[in-house]
Amino acid sequence: MREGTFETLVGAAVAFVTGFFLWYMLAVSNQGSSNERYYLTARFNNIGGISTGSDVRLAGVKVGVVHSIKADFDRAEAVVMLAVDKNLTLVDDADARVTTDGLLGNAYISLEQGGGFDEISKDGSGEIIYTRGSVDLLTLAAELMSGSDSSDDK
Repeated sequence: MREGTFETLVGAAVAFVTGFFLWYMLAVSNQGSSNERYYLTARFNNIGGISTGSDVRLAGVKVGVVHSIKADFDRAEAVVMLAVDKNLTLVDDADARVTTDGLLGNAYISLEQGGGFDEISKDGSGEIIYTRGSVDLLTLAAELMSGSDSSDDK
């Protein structure tokens, strides 16, 4: 009888702790709700490694997430919708590029301020014009190898 009561108490404690951590996780994930963000569009020729939910960073600090990705078949580009912090003010010549945390790290979009004075609209119609896609390391290595072979033939 005592063992059954003890096991019931331990099970209840585990259920309580699990419930608390679930509640905490949901509370923390809702901190960046949509009413605290505005949306920007950026077009890339290559977004290798970027997916919905990827970080958007300014000077290494997370300022938003990738909200959605779709293809523009007419222009052969990836159209990325960014949800960024409402307090972030970008100028009209800001730059967005796909980069990674080290050689094998996660891909994210890095924002860099330009030298302009006009701000990008925060009403959802803003677009980052200057973008740089990701670099495919395997393709780069293959180009370097093929370049070194051709120089040896000369």
